[in-house]
Amino acid sequence: MLRYWTAGESHGQTLVALVDGFPAGVTLDTAGIDADLKLRQGGYGRGGRQRIETDKVQVRTGVWHGVSLGSPIALEVVNKDFKLERLEDLPRPRPGHADLTGSIKHLGGIRPILERSSARETAVRVAAGGLAKLLLAEFGIETIGYVVELGGERIEPVEGTVAELRAIRDKSEIYALNPERDAAIKELIKATGKAGDTLGGVVEVRVDGLPIGLGTHAQWDRKLDGRLAQAVMAVQAIKGVEIGLGFEAARRPGSKVHDPIHYDATQRDTPNLGFTRPTNNAGGVEGGMTNGQPLIVRAAKKPISTLAKPLASVNLQTKEEDVASYERSDVCAVPAASIIVEAVVAFEIAAALVDKFGSDSLDEMKARYELFLQMARQR
Repeated sequence: MLRYWTAGESHGQTLVALVDGFPAGVTLDTAGIDADLKLRQGGYGRGGRQRIETDKVQVRTGVWHGVSLGSPIALEVVNKDFKLERLEDLPRPRPGHADLTGSIKHLGGIRPILERSSARETAVRVAAGGLAKLLLAEFGIETIGYVVELGGERIEPVEGTVAELRAIRDKSEIYALNPERDAAIKELIKATGKAGDTLGGVVEVRVDGLPIGLGTHAQWDRKLDGRLAQAVMAVQAIKGVEIGLGFEAARRPGSKVHDPIHYDATQRDTPNLGFTRPTNNAGGVEGGMTNGQPLIVRAAKKPISTLAKPLASVNLQTKEEDVASYERSDVCAVPAASIIVEAVVAFEIAAALVDKFGSDSLDEMKARYELFLQMARQR
């Protein structure tokens, strides 16, 4: 079982992810992880914290001569803005944040809640996802996350391979796949910031190169679509998840939803084993398992709950009405969310790959992977 935990506070000394079940024999080149961390800090609409931090991952355990050992891997991202012990508590909870519910749950203040519930924690989730992407790359599996809607404005992505789309996304300040829309969306973010407000949006993740059969139909808690939904919904500020058509599937008749199955012998040696579809409304998952088509996952991110023009709140000490406290924040973090969601999706796909083909060593996984494809072609 491939899994991970995280630890750390927003303004604490460090953030840590402990990854267990990662196979031996994977070269841990951290350049790609650092690139993802940089993207997570970027995107138009980000605030002052990102000018303080320069996130880099440190692999503290589970590696020898740059190669994974098969033992637990500790990933660390150090906080430059370490000042937790100097910070005071917040007196007035922010609507939409964990402040009120968390402080009541733990019978304490707001500071201990916001420090852990902050999206700063996702830095090490991106690091864990970057580690997973190193494993996926060994099997020709590629991932990309991008923005498809921001502030209510739909941004239609262009077509292309993952590599082609990544080149487009990395040149965009809003991490979208339609360069012609960037200027207008940036103006929308700028105007919203001047008004003291924040913006949300929708991000999409695409995964190519998946074999048929990752995940299972047999148990509810092991179905791949269920695991993906949990991982994505657990990202801060995510309020909805769709796979493929998602909610649109409920509005159409079955003949306009389900993807017809064809067979193309020229694709027999690809991970889809020659089974093709003219559409991908299922988003690459049927019955809790990958079906050989690209995986398409979307997530709806709400606007950031810390507003420069705060909403009404209550002073927790006096119970008198006031406005919410303010902490340094962003206007829009939807572009960053596309990188975070890509990371958690990549990790779940890697976990499903390990479930199917083992986790002791990369060489054994590859041998089992090839044997499975060989046996599947002979059916």
